[in-house]
Amino acid sequence: MSKKALVFLAPGYEEIEFISAVDILRRAGIDVSIAGLPDKNPVKSARDVAIIPDIGISEAADAGPFDVMVLPGGLGCARAMAESEEVGKLLKDQESKGRKVAAICAAPTALKAHCIGPGKKVTSYPAMAGAMKEGGTYEYKEEDVVIDGNIITSRGPGTATAFALTVVKELLGNEKASEIAKAMLIKF
Repeated sequence: MSKKALVFLAPGYEEIEFISAVDILRRAGIDVSIAGLPDKNPVKSARDVAIIPDIGISEAADAGPFDVMVLPGGLGCARAMAESEEVGKLLKDQESKGRKVAAICAAPTALKAHCIGPGKKVTSYPAMAGAMKEGGTYEYKEEDVVIDGNIITSRGPGTATAFALTVVKELLGNEKASEIAKAMLIKF
């Protein structure tokens, strides 16, 4: 049975982080659903690129279960995810079942807002480090990609490809991730 991923999409998302995740997961044969906040109308990025989600956030629970939920960065997107009760409910259910949650750039702050993965090692965009360290909820690392149990975090646009390939590796194994990387001319 094919692995399934849910990728959140909210206004102000970071284009490279979002597209890299969706593209690389789909190249690996993972069934990706894009869930728009607040609904399935087109969502504009931080630089006005519009993407049409597959489903609205209210439909996401019924589309699952998902092997991984991916939170792309972008400050506006991260704030929207952090403030969304629906996102929080989905993430808490995902975590309670031991399924993977992956967040990049500013998006780890949404994990913190919803109390996902306390005590875990995480990373984020450098400007978010203070917020992630505050209160001692996490063990903060300055690495490109950090995996701690079911939580995967990464730093920003320049690490988006490694982040997405790591998600593939965690779901389908190193051989599949290496195959995708090689086809994309990426050292992984």
